[in-house]
Amino acid sequence: MRYSNDVEAAVGAAKRAAGDKDVLVHGASTAQRMLRAGILDELEIHLIPVLLGDGVRLFEHLGIAHRELERVRVLEGEHGVTHLRYRVVG
Repeated sequence: MRYSNDVEAAVGAAKRAAGDKDVLVHGASTAQRMLRAGILDELEIHLIPVLLGDGVRLFEHLGIAHRELERVRVLEGEHGVTHLRYRVVG
């Protein structure tokens, strides 16, 4: 296992290792870095009806750049959970 502070290099290495499979990342900080670098293809959000008081906000620290999302899928789960999937288009 290797660690890198260069998100573009890390994603490139992960995509090469994955071949034709998807590369998944988890965590708001990683998603934010990839969005800022313009290398995030899709975004999946699991909306759970519980409010937490702390943590890293997913859309914080993204700057003022406009980013378009195209809805790919919406799945309603049990207990009020909603799974949202978006393609990053701009």
